Amino acid sequence: MTDIVRIETNQRMSRVVKAGGLVFVGGQTSSDHAPDVKLQTAKVLEKIDGFLHKAGIDKTRLVSAQVWLADIARDFAGMNEVWDAWVPQGCAPTRATVQARLAAPELLVEIAVVALA
Repeated sequence: MTDIVRIETNQRMSRVVKAGGLVFVGGQTSSDHAPDVKLQTAKVLEKIDGFLHKAGIDKTRLVSAQVWLADIARDFAGMNEVWDAWVPQGCAPTRATVQARLAAPELLVEIAVVALA
């Protein structure tokens, strides 16, 4: 039986779950609500880096990512510019990007990832 490790857990959710050789980082949003998708994306990716570090790995272990944008037509290129600079060469995960209504109107991007432990 595989142990399950939860990081930053509360009654509603865990920020990170390690199970079955995988690390799941739940959807992250920016704490800076500036109306700039590049800034928000950079802040989200910083948070993801921190959670991966807490799980004992780094972004070279990513296998999958889900990206939600509040306005995909307006923000896809800007988000991709920051994303492309962040992903290590040769380590791009599978990825899906969709438009969605996010939890608050000032949020422009949310990202969740899965990595190998």
